[in-house]
Amino acid sequence: MLVIDTTYSAKDFNERNGEAVRQVIVHYTAAPFASSLRTLTQHGVSAHYLLPDPCEPSYKAAGYDELRVFRLVDERQRAWHAGSSYWAGQDDLNSRSIGIEIVNLARDEGGVFTFAPYGAEQIEALIALIRDICRRYPQVGATDILGHSDVAYARKSDPGPRLPWRCLFEAGIGAWFDEATKAAYQRRFRMGLPVEVEIERAFQRYGYAPAKNRQAFRQRVRAFQMHFRPDDFSGQLDVETCAILYALNEKYTCAAE
Repeated sequence: MLVIDTTYSAKDFNERNGEAVRQVIVHYTAAPFASSLRTLTQHGVSAHYLLPDPCEPSYKAAGYDELRVFRLVDERQRAWHAGSSYWAGQDDLNSRSIGIEIVNLARDEGGVFTFAPYGAEQIEALIALIRDICRRYPQVGATDILGHSDVAYARKSDPGPRLPWRCLFEAGIGAWFDEATKAAYQRRFRMGLPVEVEIERAFQRYGYAPAKNRQAFRQRVRAFQMHFRPDDFSGQLDVETCAILYALNEKYTCAAE
């Protein structure tokens, strides 16, 4: 059962200026509940929802013995969670998205990432929350359920490769590729990958921001892999990654090359 708690409120948010909600963006906090709550309510950033880890000590120390999802900003308001971001031809995603922060103790030590697992209860609550959001905003499509790294790939790695996107898809949330279509593209691409300009168009067709240089291209591949091929997110464009991209476009954009 989804329990929404409105005990806490963020102080930093503003008006959407008439923009309709089009995306749901998932983040991790990379911090325990107590410090995540302070950051999201007092320090110039915010999110609509904070989803704790019920086993995390600071959550228990706060007096909670069941999993609650905290609404920190009213959905009608513009929370400050995505920063500089882009999806499907639009930037300023704060104005058109709902942000969900999940308590998770991922670490970035000088660019060396340690990605912590998410708890089963957290994923169940995330599914229930996104289902609830999508009932209110039917214009949010499968390809609009995103990670922060999808919309800000040059800066961000959250929610990381351990968020089970395929599990969410199997629960009716977000996008995933068809295995048979992926396999067909793999057979085709073993003869040679498409030229890079075509691959660039394919990434943009799916929704990702253009890559301005070689480093950005690799960062975007890494973000894509964390979402759709989490067992290997080296940032190297290989046959499997390219096949997944084209399979997604065939399924969701009807315009794969």
